[in-house]
Amino acid sequence: MAGQNQSRGSRSNNLVVPQANAALQQLKMEAAQELGVTIPQDGYMGNHTSRETGSLGGYITKRLVQMAEQQLSGRSNL
Repeated sequence: MAGQNQSRGSRSNNLVVPQANAALQQLKMEAAQELGVTIPQDGYMGNHTSRETGSLGGYITKRLVQMAEQQLSGRSNL
């Protein structure tokens, strides 16, 4: 079964480049603002619906893919 080797409560989405954390947080805030999702100051998203958090995650993924495609094609606007 998936996740058997992980201790209880550990996160499986560890950043490969920890220095990218600030940029990812900024992207999350921008995406939330564009979608009209309010992110609480403490970061706890447990009071949000699955639809809200799922749409936010999907939108962030879409933006990351677009950024990667632009970089690979040499049209980086970063």
